[in-house]
Amino acid sequence: MKKNIGNIERIVRIVVGLAILSLTVVGPQSPWGLIGIVPLSTGIIGWCPPYAMLGISTCKKS
Repeated sequence: MKKNIGNIERIVRIVVGLAILSLTVVGPQSPWGLIGIVPLSTGIIGWCPPYAMLGISTCKKS
């Protein structure tokens, strides 16, 4: 798995994932907050399956 998510997008995905995931603890306390696991995990790993299928990469060219 070659990384296809740039550093800034990784940070945004992690923050958004944690914010959505926090909905399982505070706020409406809905199990829908578990959807936050998706952006959180792709942000931590640095690889997004739909990006790979579509040939998209937000990483800087070296």
